[in-house]
Amino acid sequence: MLAFPETALTGYDVEAEDVPAEERMHCRLAETIQGNATDEICKLARKYDMYVIFGMPERDSEDPAKVYNAAAVCGPDGLIGSCRKLHLPFAEVLWACPGERPFLFDTPWGPISVSICYDSYCFPEITRYARAKGARLHINCTAICTLESPGVGGYLGNLALQYLAMNNNMFIASANLCGRDLTSWFMGGSSIIGPSSTMTEVFYYGGKPFLSDGADESGIQLAVIDLSDIRHSFMDAVWAGGIEKCDWTPKRYIEWYKDAMDTDYWKNH
Repeated sequence: MLAFPETALTGYDVEAEDVPAEERMHCRLAETIQGNATDEICKLARKYDMYVIFGMPERDSEDPAKVYNAAAVCGPDGLIGSCRKLHLPFAEVLWACPGERPFLFDTPWGPISVSICYDSYCFPEITRYARAKGARLHINCTAICTLESPGVGGYLGNLALQYLAMNNNMFIASANLCGRDLTSWFMGGSSIIGPSSTMTEVFYYGGKPFLSDGADESGIQLAVIDLSDIRHSFMDAVWAGGIEKCDWTPKRYIEWYKDAMDTDYWKNH
């Protein structure tokens, strides 16, 4: 399996000029999924019998006026689909529309989930949903740079990924942009992390944390992981016993969210 960063085909940064959305770079270069880019990548995925996940702007095939910040997924049997980013930070709102649902795809090793950057770090419901659907591996296509946040994005990214991997008892493979874009400098730090097979901690099977020495060097991070290692984690007990016996109780959480949505806090913001 090979994962590429967010907007890997085009780059992330938008033009500084105030131009209409349809004239922005991502909209001009957007393709439908299926399209020329996915056709070429799917040929290689078939040839090498592998899965490939890569970020690109996706044009809606039913409504061409809509463009999404997406990650296309190709597999040994061809095109699988696309993950559309659900929450849009910074200048992404100038060109992209938000997606509607989390994305998972089936493999011989069980379901694998995909999310994009901000969705992964700031909305833990997405990875918890994926884990509850049986995913033991999550792919995070990301674009963390030093311009908007002077390093805070990397600090948040490290905390979030380690917490999500440990708390959900799953592996997370992150692919981040690296080097100079139009205006931003991307910090690298691609990694493959997950529960350790020998101790109660998150282990870096490949790559390095964001902001660590050498993480900003371009390269390919490789790792062989055993998804069954999640059985050795003490958090495996959260999911034991089936939906009626395990500690994860979504029926209660649904009621809590409904109650939270109907408070004065939201009426005043």
